[in-house]
Amino acid sequence: MIRGVRLPASTQRRSSSRSARRSVSPARKRASASSGSASDLSIGVDIGGTKMLGVAVDRSDRIVAEARVLTPHAALDPVEPHAVGSEELGGPHDHSSVDVRNAGRSVGVGVGVGVGVGVGVEVADAVAEVVESLHHQLEGHSASPPRGPGRRSSAVHVPVGVGAPGMLDREGVLRFSPNLQGATGADLRTLVADRLAGTPVVVENDANCAALAELRLGAVRGAADALVVTLGTGIGGGIVSGDRVLVGAFGFAGEIGHMVVDPSGPPCPCGRRGCWERYASGGGLARLAREAAYAGRLNEVVALAGGDPELVRGEDVTRAARRGDAGALGVMDELGWWIALGLTNLTAVLDPERIVLGGGLGEAEEMVLVPTRRAFAHLVEGSGARPDVEIVVAELGERAGAVGAAMVARAGGLG
Repeated sequence: MIRGVRLPASTQRRSSSRSARRSVSPARKRASASSGSASDLSIGVDIGGTKMLGVAVDRSDRIVAEARVLTPHAALDPVEPHAVGSEELGGPHDHSSVDVRNAGRSVGVGVGVGVGVGVGVEVADAVAEVVESLHHQLEGHSASPPRGPGRRSSAVHVPVGVGAPGMLDREGVLRFSPNLQGATGADLRTLVADRLAGTPVVVENDANCAALAELRLGAVRGAADALVVTLGTGIGGGIVSGDRVLVGAFGFAGEIGHMVVDPSGPPCPCGRRGCWERYASGGGLARLAREAAYAGRLNEVVALAGGDPELVRGEDVTRAARRGDAGALGVMDELGWWIALGLTNLTAVLDPERIVLGGGLGEAEEMVLVPTRRAFAHLVEGSGARPDVEIVVAELGERAGAVGAAMVARAGGLG
């Protein structure tokens, strides 16, 4: 069996009740480099909408090192202003990890050369920096300075798994990615492997990696058929069937965020209109919040944002909702309805016994779960005549994708 992270006691399940799950606490005790040899370790890097998060995992199921950097394409994404990742849903802000890039450096590198090679190179360089930082932590050193483009890591050959958003084929080529458009067409596996000089590298879809981690270690355990939905800048999905993560004929399974729910809806970076993630993601919450602000339903929130409705962000709404603001609670109800609409469509196709919501839920968990569950019960086909579908929160928090990528590295892939 694939092994992964053993969560410290402070981050274990706080209750046997599914509704009592919380995300993993950012605080964790680091293991020393002497806890195992390089052959006992694997590394996972999760490429997110605004940052890359990397972890090193040992065979005793512990995260022994962690690092993060800015995602190079972040300034180029054709998404709305303020739709900037899991923080839109009020997710945890953890600044305890090593940041090995200059936060003030421009992260824009222009549209990819040819078929995404330009930005793909930048992404691969950033992945190599994360891996190098993890190795330095394991060796008891501070992070090395940022490496230049095309430089090779001198790190030992610990297997590396990379989780990337979008349609990755079985060879690790990013065929299409609405939220990583500059790198579309890039051979990420080859680019990363070239920078890690002989290191085994596997590249898989990020949500599939998260689903694997939740299946082996988290909220999917005990459910042979489940759906893992990651709500961040966009929406990713991992389909668990028969106790394994499905990748599909070409590796593209789980692109659920681009299921169209309103053909006349807002434009999506994928090139179509009305995709589910334009309504039900962190970016969707930001859009719903601004619409409510312009309609005069978020006066208190607008005041806190300096009086400009365009400056209202999703996290502003979640803060106001926690204080009981009626307008903010209304926006959260609307978000929950859109999340539930997509989940009922997927339930009609996949018939899961459990749905796990991850990504940026964080402290907004109950404000999202309650309206989502309520709307789901009303919208799902055969409501009242079918067994209940559990809707729960992911247990591994923002580290699920990176942990799953490390597990994939150890196993040599998902397929």
